Amino acid sequence: MKNCNAPLNQTTRRILLIGFATAVAVAFTVLLPQPGHADNVTPPPVPANIQVSAGNKAFLVGHAVGTQNYICRPSSTSISGVAFTLFTPRATLFTDNNKEVTTHFFSPNPFESNADPTVVAAGMIRAAWQHSHDTSTVWGEVKLGHSSSDSAFVATGAIPWLLITVVGAQDGPTGSGKLMGTTFIQRLNTSGGVAPPIGCASLSDLGNKAFVPYTADYFFYR
Repeated sequence: MKNCNAPLNQTTRRILLIGFATAVAVAFTVLLPQPGHADNVTPPPVPANIQVSAGNKAFLVGHAVGTQNYICRPSSTSISGVAFTLFTPRATLFTDNNKEVTTHFFSPNPFESNADPTVVAAGMIRAAWQHSHDTSTVWGEVKLGHSSSDSAFVATGAIPWLLITVVGAQDGPTGSGKLMGTTFIQRLNTSGGVAPPIGCASLSDLGNKAFVPYTADYFFYR
């Protein structure tokens, strides 16, 4: 009987040792410094005119769900004399694990004077992103030529991909400044968001609004 139990006891000890080694390895892995979030941000290929200049690295990506909001206004370039004009986006950006990371909207940039004297505002109206936790905020401008509807990249019926240059940044009250230092933002992987073809065809439509659902990925660079 003693000899019959020996292989069983050895097998049991071997299983226990393997289990212990596995537990130690797991614990050691948890204790090791984990890769920063920036290491996991890999932007897709983009058209040449919206590439970010060398020396800037993506540190955050937000997956946006929201609307592009338009209003029917007079237009000198439209045959009908009116056209839908974007007056603000309204979107929430989420991380890969569905945690809210920023909100996106238009607001006055306090670091720029408003170029339109008829508009009473604290600064130039710009696209803005506000961090959902520390309220740090950045404002961006799409410079001439930094927009692309290249069909090799942009889906049919989707708003353009953009390279946005940050023109203002403000820390939140906690001072953690998760968006501080942002230099560029790319709007990529867009879907929807294009102004509708109806609802703004004549002067009688002035003031009509359209809230068009869209999704996009926003890549933040430092």
